[in-house]
Amino acid sequence: MSDDPRLNTGGEEVIDPHTGHLEIDPVTGYDTTGHDWNGIRELNTPFPKLALWAMILTFVYSVITWVLLPAWPYGRDYTRGLLGLDQTEMASERYRAINTDRNVWMAQFDSGDFAKLQADDALMIPAMAAAHRLFQDNCAACHGTDGGGGPGFPVLHDDNWLWGGDPETIAETLHVGINAGGDDTRYAEMPAFDYLERSEHSALADYVTALPSGDADATSAGGELFADNCSGCHGEGGVGGLENGAPSLADESVIYGQDRATVLETLRAGRQGVMPAWSKRLTNAEINMLALYVANLSGKDAGGGS
Repeated sequence: MSDDPRLNTGGEEVIDPHTGHLEIDPVTGYDTTGHDWNGIRELNTPFPKLALWAMILTFVYSVITWVLLPAWPYGRDYTRGLLGLDQTEMASERYRAINTDRNVWMAQFDSGDFAKLQADDALMIPAMAAAHRLFQDNCAACHGTDGGGGPGFPVLHDDNWLWGGDPETIAETLHVGINAGGDDTRYAEMPAFDYLERSEHSALADYVTALPSGDADATSAGGELFADNCSGCHGEGGVGGLENGAPSLADESVIYGQDRATVLETLRAGRQGVMPAWSKRLTNAEINMLALYVANLSGKDAGGGS
């Protein structure tokens, strides 16, 4: 048999049924197998040596791997391999090392000495990165990923606060929650002004919707109704800032909406938002760290690593 694949037929000659001679492809010079698909003839080319060696090396590698590494399951266990590697144990050891390192610097947040914590830039860099993750996991669903709020949930990255935006006050709010049912929870509720006439609702809604643009007329019927019924909580001119749980109505970060239909609905039915007491889920150190992060969202100096 010749070493030239063009002269080999794989043990069986392919004869042209019309001439009785071996069929050779005129372009490549290889003989054909005799298979024909709609005029396309199959060439009798040799199997690539590169592919053969690749399969041999793959097989050898798999055998070595089976011997050295965990591989074969049996019952509720598996072969450990000569190296005795256990990825579960390796991952557990790495987690314990990371957790130990984290607990060392997180323990400093138990004290609640926010001024001291803020002054430590080296500590605040990893702390704010961890606090960002805490915020995304626990707060972003309601307040937005950037603290921008949403319908029914206040903005956290401005200077308008319901009870105060310093870290100590924020930490207290996180601990006790808002309308959370505990003895120490913060309470915030706007009553339904159903005792007002429909025309008074309409006038008051006109005044409130004009507050953000600065076009509200304090001498109008709505302005007088606001002064008599609303300014005690929302402040004169609806600017808030009384830190009693009532939001500002004079900016674009209102909680439930400032369009006329929403304001009328609020006047008719009242509002009562809820925030859970996070002391039931987060540690004291995590709450203090999160308080510094939230204070930093509003542009306050909450330390490095923002």
